Amino acid sequence: MNMPVRRQQRGQGTVERPRGWARNPLLEFDDLINQMGGLLESTVGSAAPAIAAWTPSGDVTEADDAYHLELELPGVDRKDVDIEINGQELAVTGEIKERERKGIMRHSSRRTGRFEYRLLLPSEVNTEDVTASMSGGVLTITVPKAATAKPRHIEITESSERQGG
Repeated sequence: MNMPVRRQQRGQGTVERPRGWARNPLLEFDDLINQMGGLLESTVGSAAPAIAAWTPSGDVTEADDAYHLELELPGVDRKDVDIEINGQELAVTGEIKERERKGIMRHSSRRTGRFEYRLLLPSEVNTEDVTASMSGGVLTITVPKAATAKPRHIEITESSERQGG
């Protein structure tokens, strides 16, 4: 069925939209994605969490002596997070468990399930001195650079002999 087109005439104010456009059309996509996720989980079963791993938001900064990684993990307990470093690859994995709630869930936009954050660092690192701490829902990991990868300032000295020609 074709909808009649309303054209704005000169001198008139706003153009009326059809009634169906009054709500946010993106909410329908959210509902569709939630329904598809439920269908996938009911079909695949226990393999679904491995498929549905998500990546938390994070920042990586580089200083002269180390790399600093900050990951946003609100509501995650530190015992539910695993950090591994193998050569130059850093992997942070874990799971946010769904909380048991009373009543009917009307809307949910919080991420739950398995998460994974992988990072390949650009230079050699000192894997023995990596530190990690969690505060206020932010996981902070410091990965020191190896001595060979740290920048070194070379002082230029004045020579007493002049090279001539």
